[in-house]
Amino acid sequence: MADLERTLGPVLLKTAKGFRVILLNGQRQVGKSTLLENLAKGTSRKVVSLDDLNVRKLAQNDPALFIEQYPPPVIIDEVQYAPALFPYIKMYVDKHREEKGAFWLTGSQKYKLMQGVQESLAGRIAILDLMGLSYREKIKKPFSGKPFLPSMNKSENGKDLSIQEIYKRIWEGGLPEPNVDKRIERDRYYASYIQSYIERDVKDFYNVEKPLQFFDFVSVVAAQTGQLLNYSSIARDIGIDVKTAQTWMGILERSGLVYLLRPYSPNLTNRIIKTPKMFFLDTGLCAYLTKWLTPDSLMNGAMAGAILETYVVSEILKSYLHNGIEPVMWMYRDANQNEIDIILEQNGTLYPIEIKRSMNPSLGDCKNFRELEKLKKKIGLGAIMCLKPERMALSREIVSIPIWEI
Repeated sequence: MADLERTLGPVLLKTAKGFRVILLNGQRQVGKSTLLENLAKGTSRKVVSLDDLNVRKLAQNDPALFIEQYPPPVIIDEVQYAPALFPYIKMYVDKHREEKGAFWLTGSQKYKLMQGVQESLAGRIAILDLMGLSYREKIKKPFSGKPFLPSMNKSENGKDLSIQEIYKRIWEGGLPEPNVDKRIERDRYYASYIQSYIERDVKDFYNVEKPLQFFDFVSVVAAQTGQLLNYSSIARDIGIDVKTAQTWMGILERSGLVYLLRPYSPNLTNRIIKTPKMFFLDTGLCAYLTKWLTPDSLMNGAMAGAILETYVVSEILKSYLHNGIEPVMWMYRDANQNEIDIILEQNGTLYPIEIKRSMNPSLGDCKNFRELEKLKKKIGLGAIMCLKPERMALSREIVSIPIWEI
C-alpha cells in the first residue's frame, strides 16, 4: 500500500505546520499508520507502535523515559494504550513551542482518547479522522473532489457505474488491504479482522467478558444498518439487557465501526423523534457479517436498499473527514413519520438529501423536503442520490445525482 494516495495526506501535512501534535483517528486497518509513514518518508521521523507489548509497557510505566528514548519528530501508533503519555507530550511541546508537528499520533478508540487529549493537550493538538478508502481513492482520483454538497454541476469522478458495479464496490468495502492486494482471501481477511478486533480492542481494552456474545452483537448490528436504532430489539436478539446493548453500541461507535446519524432537532419544535439511525460504516465488513457471499446476492437481497443508503452515508462522511472537515449532518423524522434520509447543514442553510435505489427519480421521491419549511431556516438545493446515470435538474430546487458522483 506504499503508493496508495489518500485525500487526507495533503490536509495532514498542512495542518502539521500549525500544530505541535497531530492525532489521527480511525477504526483499525483503515491505513492510519501507512498514511503517516508514507508522509514521513525521506525525513528523520521515527515510528514506534504501542502494539509492541514491551514498548507499550515502557510508555505506560515510565512515559518520561519513553519520550527520551523516542524523541520527536516521531509517529506513535495506537496511542490509546498509553494515556499516561499525554502529560509528558504536553511538557515537551510546551518547552519546544516552535517545533510544529513534533508528535504524530494514531488511535483507534476516538472518544476514549478524547478525555486524555482534552485534559492535557487542548490548544496544542489537531485531531483528524481517517475512514476506509473512498470511491475517489479507489479509482486513484483522491484529490478530485470537495466535501459533498448538492450541486447542479457534474462531478469529475470517473466513469459511470452500472448497478452491478456499484454493488461490487459496496461488497468490497473500504478497508485498504483487501482492496489493494487481490491475492487476499476476502472472507479469511474479515474473519481475522473481527477476531483481532474483539480480542485486542474489546476483550482487553474494554474488559468485555463475553467475546462470543459480543460477536453475535456485532453481527446483529450489521444486519440492522440503515435502520432506526432499537436497543430493545438488539438486546432481545442477543439475549442481553438493554443497558449492555447500549454499552456495547458505544464501543462500536468509539471504535469507528458504526455511525449514529442523529435527528435534526431545533429548539423551536418538540415533534422530532430523537432516535438516531445506525450505519455500519464499512459495507464490506457489513456484507461479510450478514453472510452475503457475492455482490449479486447482496444486490438482489433483502438488505439491498439499506446497504446502499449505508454506502451513501459513508461516502459523504469520507468526503468531509478526508478533507479535514467535521460534517454537520442529520436525519429528519417527525411525529407523523415524515422522513428525510440526510440533511447537510452549512452556514445556516439546510440541504436535504434522499437516497433512492432507482434509475427514474421523480419529485414525488422528495415530497418530504417541504417539511423543512416549518423549521424557518434557509433551505438550499435538495438532491436525490440514485442510480440514474447522469445528473439532472428535476426542478429549480431539486437535482438527481448519480451515487458514484459523491
